[in-house]
Amino acid sequence: MIWRVLDTGINDAALNMAIDEAILLAHSAGDVPPTLRFYGWKPAAVSLGYFQKAKSEIDLEQCATLGIDVVRRLTGGRAVLHETELTYSIVVKEDDPLIPQTISASYRYFSNGILAGLEKMGIKAQMSMPRKADGKVREKDQHSSAACFDAPSHYEITVEGRKLVGSAQVRKDGVILQHGSILLQFSAEKLAAVLKVSSSQRRQFMIGMLSSGVTSIDQIRGCHTTWEETRDAVMAEFGPKIGVDTQRGCLTQKEVETSNMLIESKYSQSQWNLLR
Repeated sequence: MIWRVLDTGINDAALNMAIDEAILLAHSAGDVPPTLRFYGWKPAAVSLGYFQKAKSEIDLEQCATLGIDVVRRLTGGRAVLHETELTYSIVVKEDDPLIPQTISASYRYFSNGILAGLEKMGIKAQMSMPRKADGKVREKDQHSSAACFDAPSHYEITVEGRKLVGSAQVRKDGVILQHGSILLQFSAEKLAAVLKVSSSQRRQFMIGMLSSGVTSIDQIRGCHTTWEETRDAVMAEFGPKIGVDTQRGCLTQKEVETSNMLIESKYSQSQWNLLR
């Protein structure tokens, strides 16, 4: 089956999350093929993991002051500040014969496609393989903050040990949804500013930790890199690397209608975004 590739452009947080879920629902129903989507965010937004506690982990007042939206994802994990980045999402059925069955193996499979796009841009990135003191790979890490980018997880993408791409996955209605942030630029200060911390000393510690543990495409390349350049590189290399044919497409009318419904009923509502 040919995978559909979408570029839905730069949108607000509610629309971005609504489109991801609309594609998942359409693919589960058999209405659309597997889909690789690229998008961006305006205004900046914090996305919360599905199980994350909003009021105890995010400074909602500071987000409002800075004009930063807050939205809850379908996927798990921790908070991500979306601003200057290329975001990707993948929607494909769990029983697709090409997709490894376990979550860790599917992360590795999809990461290969992202790595190929980065390599086309001259970036030598790797998949992280966190290890215990005994040298064994561990499936889950113990993180020190509410932020996704404070440490790499299994098979996430790093450059010289610093996290460049953060991803999250959910499996729902027989379908995998994975989405992730490829950082074009990164501000440790801005991310730390929207997290709830116990003291100014703790915030400064977090800024130092993020500054040393996270990188961006602009920092790696030493020059400004556009959203479009990054999109084109990943779009060109992703399909061939994971062994699928791709074709540019667009959202169906039903997906657009479903997205609009989800914005109104879910992703613009505090009942969902501040659920926990």
